[in-house]
Amino acid sequence: MTPTAGRHHTDTRARIVEAARFLFWDKGYAATGLAELLARAGANSGSFYHFFDSKDAVLRTVLETYSDLLEPLVLRPAFAGHARPIERIFALLAGYRERLVSTECQYGCPIGRLALELDPENAPAHALIARNFTAWRAAVEGCVRDAGIADAVDVAAFVLTVMEGAVMQSRAYRSIEPYDACVRQLRLHLTALAPPKPTPKPARTSRRSR
Repeated sequence: MTPTAGRHHTDTRARIVEAARFLFWDKGYAATGLAELLARAGANSGSFYHFFDSKDAVLRTVLETYSDLLEPLVLRPAFAGHARPIERIFALLAGYRERLVSTECQYGCPIGRLALELDPENAPAHALIARNFTAWRAAVEGCVRDAGIADAVDVAAFVLTVMEGAVMQSRAYRSIEPYDACVRQLRLHLTALAPPKPTPKPARTSRRSR
């Protein structure tokens, strides 16, 4: 195989995965037909079956790419400008807010959508969804622990629940306000959980000898 041919095959596979990622997010897994996927990817069925044996195989690859892209595309940009651990969490949530605003509140978390839609018996896909959630929670857990808040594992799970629920409510109401309300309450909650700041000791005054 020539280098050019190799690049072509790689590009074709990447186009199929990218088309599937968009359509599964935009329409849902079940509503995405193979013909529509191939049309968006600019590929034919022969190319598809060269790389994948089924639509479910593409789904698993899409879920793997979400896991691979979490750190460089989601976490790193959110954390880059913030030294304080708690502010890193809210920078991460601000990224989801930007997606909601830019789509007029039509954005939905692609992992959350697939988690709700897919048949519970699709164990391989749900294992990959769980892996994505675990990676997201681990990043938040590290921030919570660095902030000195106890029960970091539980708190990270709660933050994920707030994010997913806030996104769904904003989609339902076509308004950013539910998202903002949830984030405001989360900030109050994390502030209450934070350890108290040490009280500064009064400055000692020297006594003059008499």
